[in-house]
Amino acid sequence: MGIVNVLFGRPLASSEDEGERITPAAGIPTFGLDALSSAAYGPEAALTILLPLGLLGVKYIVPLTFAIIALLVIVFFSYRQTIGAYPMGGGSYTVAKENLGEGAGLLAGAALMIDYLLNVAVGISAGIGALVSAVPSLEKHTLGLCLAVLVILTVVNLRGVKEAGSAFMAPTYFFVGTLAIVLVVGFYKVIASGGHPVAVTVLAATAGQASTATMVGTWILLKAFASGCTALTGVEAVSNGVQAFKKPVIPAARATLTAIIAILILLLGGIAVLVKYYGIMATDPGAAGYQSVLSLLTAAVAGKGIFYDVTMLSVLVVLCLSANTSFADFPRLCRMIARDDYLPHSLSTRGRRLVFSQGIWGLAILAALLLILFRGVTDRLIPLFALGAFLAFTLSQAGMVAHWWKNAKGWEAAHGIAINGIGAVATGLTLGVILVAKFAAGAWVVVMLVPALLIFMGRIRRHYDLTNAEVALKGGLVLSAENLEPPIVLVPVDRWNAATEKAMQFALPLSGDVEAVHVTCDADEGQAPWKWAEDRPPQGRRPPKMVTLPSPYRLVIHPIVDYVLKVEKENPARTVAVVIPTMVERHWYHYFLHNQRGQMLTALLLLSGEKRINIINVPWNLKA
Repeated sequence: MGIVNVLFGRPLASSEDEGERITPAAGIPTFGLDALSSAAYGPEAALTILLPLGLLGVKYIVPLTFAIIALLVIVFFSYRQTIGAYPMGGGSYTVAKENLGEGAGLLAGAALMIDYLLNVAVGISAGIGALVSAVPSLEKHTLGLCLAVLVILTVVNLRGVKEAGSAFMAPTYFFVGTLAIVLVVGFYKVIASGGHPVAVTVLAATAGQASTATMVGTWILLKAFASGCTALTGVEAVSNGVQAFKKPVIPAARATLTAIIAILILLLGGIAVLVKYYGIMATDPGAAGYQSVLSLLTAAVAGKGIFYDVTMLSVLVVLCLSANTSFADFPRLCRMIARDDYLPHSLSTRGRRLVFSQGIWGLAILAALLLILFRGVTDRLIPLFALGAFLAFTLSQAGMVAHWWKNAKGWEAAHGIAINGIGAVATGLTLGVILVAKFAAGAWVVVMLVPALLIFMGRIRRHYDLTNAEVALKGGLVLSAENLEPPIVLVPVDRWNAATEKAMQFALPLSGDVEAVHVTCDADEGQAPWKWAEDRPPQGRRPPKMVTLPSPYRLVIHPIVDYVLKVEKENPARTVAVVIPTMVERHWYHYFLHNQRGQMLTALLLLSGEKRINIINVPWNLKA
């Protein structure tokens, strides 16, 4: 327990829940890292699409970015409405389910689950990719470094929401602070130079790509807009985790969302404007000498000195930690879906630190598999990002329109419908652009994964429905006085020892029909296990019947199972109780030193027979 407490912290009681809630200051790193980190790759994603246009493409980055910011503002006001209307959390899933039906809710939930999973894999790999580009000798350790970051994120989040927010607060504000300095210094130089700043460091890669283009097609601008919309991923996070905030939760959640959106708008807008004035173009991510747009911009504004290294370090750390948003929201989303019987119920149970531990473990395992599959290089998955997010955005906003229509009147209804209606139309149109522009680049994967996940959740719901129907009481609770005859008790005996004696002592008072069952694998073994019955017969009770089962092929478990089933079949009016002596070790690694026949026998009996076989494990706690 000492190591567990060191890694994950002491167990928290349910009464300590209020103390684990977070303030808006901690909410920004908890729920905003995904959105804020997109400032590092959103503008670059758009500029990469504009590469064929040369320097002319740089001129379009400002209007494209401000179009994305306008969409971001629309989504912001829409989710402020969602937080107020659904303070219990659940975000797009809850809104769509409550107002558009379970099918729409599950569609939104499936899209978000896939988006959160991709965010973990891509965020971590992007951060490690930046590290590897700075230190090429680490390239052979890419996968190992990715998995190490994943382990750190998993452990920190298993320690609780409050501790995760506190742990990531410094890196988040460090990232925002360094970029703010770059932007302030950059704008000062733009103003001081009359709009013609001179880069401190001019990279050959930037100058070498300069060219002009005579025509700009609408299609390439739409593709650039679709790529830049990756900057909106993570905006939904706060609406999913409203209940993580200190009370009153609605003002706290809204303040957090406002701060995240305001910071993101300033970063996106500032980067776009400076990129235009400094004439910075993206470099091909797959080419030698690749550098990110933030790297080029920081070098142009401040040169390649200590500040450059510090800024790039902050970018690297935040990219790696951007996956924390998924760890904060994915378990909460799974909990909401599990409560509706579409995911395993265990996902709705809070663990030792009042977080939904199984959701965290599930996300970590799936992300690890994804990283291993792509060897830590997940560039091809980036086009999948925005599709899931905007599908959830659209369903959420459409659901809010239905919510206001049904539940509000007058000005409140008109105001809500206008805001969320604009949001639904804007995000819906953007979803169409992203789907068309990114389909061939990988968005088709999401188009296939979402229906597969819906089918999976549907099968889980069907299982729970059938289970509930089977165990439901017919006509209320009735305890019948019939068929109360004592059971036939069977005690499997390997050899006579203290554990077997304890099991037999437990079995004898249960019934007058107790049978000790022993499997003999050798012809000359004889009746040695039964000598105890001659020496120490039970006083005042019918002695147990001795049953020996021959096993010429040295099988032990199956002869006992066959015998139990035979007894059950021959006694249709009685239940059969199997009392199994069970060794309980002090340390988990000691279990490997003993055969686990008791557990195997229990499992096989539970899977066999009818409803009249009952298993009783009698423990013997080893002190050695």
